[in-house]
Amino acid sequence: MDIKRLATQVRRLKNTPVMVIGDMMVDRYLQGEVHRLSPEAPVPVVDVSSEKYMPGGAGNVASNIASLGGRPVLVSVVGADQTGERLLRSLSQKGVRVEGVCLDGDRPTTIKTRVMAGHQQVVRFDKESRTALSRAVTERLMKFVSSRIRSVNALLISDYGKGVINEAFLAELLPMARRHKKLVTVDPKIEHFLRYRQVDCLTPNVKEATEGIRALPPKSQKDLERIGRDILSRLKSRSVLVTQGEKGMTLFRQKGLPIHIPTMAKEVFDVTGAGDTVISVLTLALAAGFDLVEAAYLSNVAAGLVVAKLGTAVVTQEEIVKVLK
Repeated sequence: MDIKRLATQVRRLKNTPVMVIGDMMVDRYLQGEVHRLSPEAPVPVVDVSSEKYMPGGAGNVASNIASLGGRPVLVSVVGADQTGERLLRSLSQKGVRVEGVCLDGDRPTTIKTRVMAGHQQVVRFDKESRTALSRAVTERLMKFVSSRIRSVNALLISDYGKGVINEAFLAELLPMARRHKKLVTVDPKIEHFLRYRQVDCLTPNVKEATEGIRALPPKSQKDLERIGRDILSRLKSRSVLVTQGEKGMTLFRQKGLPIHIPTMAKEVFDVTGAGDTVISVLTLALAAGFDLVEAAYLSNVAAGLVVAKLGTAVVTQEEIVKVLK
C-alpha cells in the first residue's frame, strides 16, 4: 500500500453522505480525584471537578463522520426528555442531520455515566430501556429511511442492543438496502449477529465475533482466522473486520488471505468509543470510493488516535494525515 498516496486521498472523505442507523445515547463523564475512602463504606470518594456530556453509540458514530468532513444522517430514537433535547442540539451543532431521530415518550434517553479518578474509571452506571421499539415508532423510522435512502452512499448500522435495531426492522431494512444497491456496514451485537447476512462489512470485536457464531474463544491468531472464515461462510458477507484491542485488527474477505493490521496506538487512555471510530471511518472511506484494505487501514489509524484521548472522542482528517505522513 502506498501510504503517502493514501495521505493525499483523505480529502475525498469530505461531503460523502452516510446514513447512520442505531442506538444513540449520552456518555456522561464525572471527572475528579480520589484523596480518601468513604467513612460509610470501603469505597473511594471522588472529588468531582468537571462534568461532560458527549454523544455516544450511533451519535458518536455520526459525530466521527461529521468530524471527518462527511455528511451523516442519523436515524434513531431518544426519549421525550431534556437529555434527549440536549443531545439533539449537540449533534446538530456538530453538523449531524437529526431529522430522522424520533422522540419516544415511552422510554428515557439512554445515559451512561462514568465516574473518573484521573484516567481511571471508578464506576459506571446506566439509565436505559432495552425493550424493542413499538411498531408505530419502528414504522416511522422505516418511512424516513425509505424517503432518504437514495440520497446516501452507505447505510451504517450501529447496534448497541438498546431496542432500535430489532428483527422486524432488519427484515425490512436489509432487503431495502439490497434493492437500492447501497453499501451496508454493521457494528453488530451478539443478539442479531446471524441476521446480518450479505452485508458489505461487519466490525465485531473478538468477543462479539466468537459469541455471535457460538464458537469457542480463540487461543491463537490461527483460531481467530478460523472464526473469521466461518463468519464469511455463514453470513455470506463481503468482509469482516475483527478488532482485537492492543493486537490491532484482522480483515477477512471472500477472496484473498486474511490481512492483519497491527495497532497504531502509541498510548491508551480510554478505549470508550473506539469501535464507533473504526466503523465510522471504515464506512465513510468505502462510501467515498476507497478500496477495502485502504478503508481498514484508515480505520486502524483513527482508532489509534482516539484511544489516546480521554472520553468518547472523534478524530479529524488533519490528525489522520499527520500520522500517515
